[in-house]
Amino acid sequence: MNPNTSLDILRKIFGYATFRGEQEAIINHVMNGNSAFVLMPTGGGKSLCYQIPALIFKGLTIVVSPLIALMQDQVIALNGIGVNAMYLASSLERDQITKIFLSIRNREVKLLYITPERLINDWFINFLQSIEVSLFAIDEAHCVSHWGQNFRPEYQKLNRILMHFPDTPRLALTATADKFTRIDIKHYLGLKDAREFFSSFLRDNIVYIVHEKNNGKKQLLSFLSTHPNVCGIIYCNTRAKVDAITEFLINEKYPAIPYHAGLPNETRRANHRYFMMNSNAIMVATVAFGLGIDKPDVRYVYHFDMPRNIDSFYQESGRAGRDGITSYSIINFGFKEILELNRMIIDTESDMLKKQYALLKLKHVVKYCDSNICRTRLLLELMGEVTHDCGKCDNCHNPQILKDETTLAQKILSTIYHVRQKCNSGHIIDILKGKNTIDVQIWEHNKLSTFGLCHDITIKDLRRTIRILYSHEFIDIDHATSHLKLNEKSISCMKGLTYFYLPQCSAINSTALTKTFAMRTMEEELLYRKLVSYRASIATKEQVPHYTIMHDKTIAELVTHKPTTLDGLLTIHGIGKKRLERLGDDILKIMSNAN
Repeated sequence: MNPNTSLDILRKIFGYATFRGEQEAIINHVMNGNSAFVLMPTGGGKSLCYQIPALIFKGLTIVVSPLIALMQDQVIALNGIGVNAMYLASSLERDQITKIFLSIRNREVKLLYITPERLINDWFINFLQSIEVSLFAIDEAHCVSHWGQNFRPEYQKLNRILMHFPDTPRLALTATADKFTRIDIKHYLGLKDAREFFSSFLRDNIVYIVHEKNNGKKQLLSFLSTHPNVCGIIYCNTRAKVDAITEFLINEKYPAIPYHAGLPNETRRANHRYFMMNSNAIMVATVAFGLGIDKPDVRYVYHFDMPRNIDSFYQESGRAGRDGITSYSIINFGFKEILELNRMIIDTESDMLKKQYALLKLKHVVKYCDSNICRTRLLLELMGEVTHDCGKCDNCHNPQILKDETTLAQKILSTIYHVRQKCNSGHIIDILKGKNTIDVQIWEHNKLSTFGLCHDITIKDLRRTIRILYSHEFIDIDHATSHLKLNEKSISCMKGLTYFYLPQCSAINSTALTKTFAMRTMEEELLYRKLVSYRASIATKEQVPHYTIMHDKTIAELVTHKPTTLDGLLTIHGIGKKRLERLGDDILKIMSNAN
C-alpha cells in the first residue's frame, strides 16, 4: 500500500488535514489484513478507521450498525462527499433493494451498511460469499454485551462471519466498554488475539458543569438563554418528565420535540429526522434516544435529571461537540433523584451481581456530581484514565470554598445511630428540625438528645448535607429500604478522628461560565449568519441534514481565516475536493461580499 494513500484520501475526500490519535495506526493495521478492537471516545473519529480502508480495498466493506436511522445518516454524509455508500433495510422498496444488490455485483458500492439481523441471515451470507468482501466493521460493538444497556442479542451471533470468512479482517468499534464488556466483545466477535487500540477519553472541547437542582426549569431556561438557535439534547429519566419539559419549552417558544419509547414509531422517526435535519432543534428525550447519533453540531447535552451510571453519562455527554467546537455538558441533580435511581435499579435488575454493579456505577455518578475537583479529571479517572485538570469546567473556573462542618455531620450521624439505622433521610431531618410528626411521636424520637438540634438550619441545607455525607462515603444507604446506615468513616467522624468539609454554594453558574468564551465581532457574526443561511438553503433544497453540507467547524474556520481563493478553501476543515467543486465558488462569493 502506498503510505500516502490514506492521508491523500483524508485530505481530498474528507477535507481533514491530519489524522487524530490512533486513526492512522488502525487504518494501516486493517490494510495489512489484520483484525482489531477499537475503543475510541464519542467524536473521536471511529468511522474513518473503516471508511478510508473501504476506499482503498478492491472489495466491499460491510458495516454493521444497530440502527437504521444511523445507517441513513452515515450514507447521506458519505454520498455528500462523493463516496458511493448504501444501506439495506426492510423499509426499502423491493426495486430499491434489487438495485442495491445489482450495484454491489457491479462493484459500484464501497461501503454497505446493514443491521446485525441481516448479516446473520443465511441467504445474505451466501450472497456475500459470491462477491469479494474486504472488511467487516462492527460499529457500536458494546451492543454484544449483557453488561451494556444497549444489549442486542443478534450481535452475539456475528461470530458466524468468522466461520464463513475466516481470512477477512474484522474491526469492532465502540465508544464505551468497561473490562466486562471488552471481554464479551472479544469473545463473541472472535477477537481474542486481535490487537487492541485504546484512545484517550479526553474531550477537551467539552465544558462540564453541574448544578444542584433548585427550580430545575428556571435553571434550564437560564442556560438556554445563552445558547439561542443552536442544537441540543435534554435528557430526562422518565417519559412523563420528557413530555412535561417538552411542553414547558414549547410554551417558552423553544423548538423542542420529544423522544421516548412510549411514543408511536412514526412520531419517533419523524422527531429523529427533524432533529438530524435542523441546526437549532432541541431534543427532549429519555436514554431511548442517542445510540449511535452521529450529529456533529450538537452544542450541549443537558441532563435535567441525574444520569444512571457514569459510562452512560460519558457517552451521552459525548454527543455534544463532535465537530471539535466548544460545547457543554450540564447535569442538574438532587438527593431525591439518587434515591429514585437506587430504587429503579433495585426494582428492575433481577440478577444480584448486575444489581450491585449498577449501584456502584450510580455511586460513581454521585461522586462526580458532588465533587469539588476538576470534573474532567474525575470523569476520566472514573473511566480508568489519568489526566490533568482541564481549566474549563465549573470547579476549575471557580473553585468551591470548603467549610468545616464536622459538628453538623456529627449531629446527623448521631441521630442515625440513635434511631438504630432504621430511618430514611426525611425522618432524620424531621428529628433534627424538631418536628413532632406522627411518625416521630409514634417512635418517641422527640425524646432523643438530637431532637431539634438543627432547628436553625433549613431543610434544604440538611438534605444537601446528608447527600454530601453519602457521596463522600460518610454514610451508606440501604437501597431496599432507603434507610441511612453508618460505616467505619461515620464512626471515625463521630469520634472526631475524621473531619467533614462542606462545599459552599458558590459554584459559578453556566450562564456566567459560557460568557467567558470569546465572541465573534459584528462583521464576523454577519458573515457567520450568511454562511449558515446559505447552508440551510442548500440542505432544504436537497432534503439532507445541514451538517452534511458544511459542519459548524467549517463555517467557524471560514469566518476566522476568511480564505479568498479555491486553494485557500482547501485548507479549511471539512472542505475536500467534492465540497470544493460543489460549493467553492458560492462560498468565495459570500466571503467577498462580506468584505
